[in-house]
Amino acid sequence: MSLLPLTLVVLAAFIHATWNLLSKRAASAGPAFVFAYNLVACIVYLPWMIWLLVYGQVTWNWPVAGCLVLSAIIHLAYSLCLQRGYQVADLSVVYPIARGTGPMLSSIGAFILLRETPTTQGVLGLLAVVTGIGFISTQGDLTAFRKPRGLDGVRWGAATGSLIAGYTVVDGYGVKLLGIHPVVLDWVSNLLRFFMLAPIVMSNWASARQRMKGYWWLAVGVGALSPLSYILVLSAIEMGAPLSLVAPAREMSMMVGAMFGMLILGERVTGWRLIGCLILIAGVILLGSASA
Repeated sequence: MSLLPLTLVVLAAFIHATWNLLSKRAASAGPAFVFAYNLVACIVYLPWMIWLLVYGQVTWNWPVAGCLVLSAIIHLAYSLCLQRGYQVADLSVVYPIARGTGPMLSSIGAFILLRETPTTQGVLGLLAVVTGIGFISTQGDLTAFRKPRGLDGVRWGAATGSLIAGYTVVDGYGVKLLGIHPVVLDWVSNLLRFFMLAPIVMSNWASARQRMKGYWWLAVGVGALSPLSYILVLSAIEMGAPLSLVAPAREMSMMVGAMFGMLILGERVTGWRLIGCLILIAGVILLGSASA
């Protein structure tokens, strides 16, 4: 992976960790929060979408339409699953398991569906990233998952991770093989998700408004940052970066999350978590040099 795509992926990791922190704080709002930040995303990125429609080369055909619809469905399931996971378990359990499960499955999908050839460095880097995430999340203590609600986090995290793998492969296929512009893919997907959620949220609008009290600014933050982090990743893929390397490299957001916990939330960072961060960094370096 060359320097520019890797830089985009690293920047996306910082942004991704930030919007997940905001989303966790609004976990109790549930689907109403997902609906709100999808609406914000459509509004914020509408000028960019209009510019692409007027001046860009946007291709519309049935394969493209099918990819966009499938992407929207998987992304919606992912958003709802992640929000539910944040309702029943800690961020430090759901997030790392989701981010650790996703790259393994998406890399396998990339090898099989996109015919990307795995390299020794790439495989070692992927394993290092996943191992680092494991140390960060458990801090060397697997009994953390036996504590009350611990298994809830494992279940929802693993389910979210499988959906991450699904949309990563589908969107990678759309960008690399169908030529869909990253902004077009993300914006149309957001718009479709908004309309899919609308009947559910509008059926009890009073309850949705009540749930969103105090969370609108968080929705603005997630709506602005979530698409940006993913557009950067899709742009890296569009530049030719292998999906099987981009997917696990994104997971350095876990390291960023640990830094946020230490510097912003004042969380205690143990030696196990520091070791996990170092292993994760080593994995990212291996991934970056695997296809240079």
